[in-house]
Amino acid sequence: MRLHLVDGTYELYRAHFSPRPGHAAPDGQDVKATVGLMSSLLALLHDEAEGVTHVAVAFDNPIRSFRNALFDGYKSDEGVPPELHAQFDLAEEAVAALGVRVWSMKDQEADDALATAAARFAGEVEQVRLLTPDKDLGQCVRGKKVVQVDRRQEKEIDEDGVRAKMGVSPASVPDLLALMGDDADGIPGLPGFGEKGASALLSAYGHLEAIPADASAWTVRPRGADKLAATLREHREAALLYRRLATLVTDAPLPGTASLADLAWAGVPRNSYESLCDRLGLTTLKRRPKRWAA
Repeated sequence: MRLHLVDGTYELYRAHFSPRPGHAAPDGQDVKATVGLMSSLLALLHDEAEGVTHVAVAFDNPIRSFRNALFDGYKSDEGVPPELHAQFDLAEEAVAALGVRVWSMKDQEADDALATAAARFAGEVEQVRLLTPDKDLGQCVRGKKVVQVDRRQEKEIDEDGVRAKMGVSPASVPDLLALMGDDADGIPGLPGFGEKGASALLSAYGHLEAIPADASAWTVRPRGADKLAATLREHREAALLYRRLATLVTDAPLPGTASLADLAWAGVPRNSYESLCDRLGLTTLKRRPKRWAA
């Protein structure tokens, strides 16, 4: 038995910006993103290789969290296309209509929900599969027990894969993002630190606190080491803040989830699903489910 944890916000954005044709509901609302999300999840639920038995989808709704109070530049709803923003609640309704557990995150983020579930349930399943390519989820990967899955590129990333891709162990991923920054989350990083230099330091020292203040004491010599050391000395407090922003919490509330049994998928509830399809003017998708709830 495996647990599938899906970043619903990522999937919704991916569907919205995909090249597939748009779709408007009978009332005129643009529902392309929601339809794409439903189609993507049905493909997952029908995938015999994945063998989905327990699954949840987490959303940022709104795209704000406790991190916005810590740093003004952190990601928010600003700049979200209005036609996409208008589908946030509808997307959650659509996932629930598929019979899948929905986690709508308010003070925390979707990534926090995924990290919490991975930490809480890894010991109860053969494997936890984090269905998102987001770099920050790399910190949750553990051996082959907790892995990331990039469905678009059809890649599975285990702990060795995180090291190969990012140059550091999962435990050092928040430190890496603190130094090099993460544009997707609005974390600026420190001036002059690219992925190569940051990963070289953290592969040697693990965490920010362990990096010697003077470059002459470094056991690795990334390009511009003296300048990087001076930058780190000057901006150490900022780096620690950025690491806090990049560190996922593992005690986020998971609505409606007291145990792993609450994440069991029993099939698509026919009445609620078909009713939603009729409301959105979906004929082909209405016939897509292969397993209906008893």
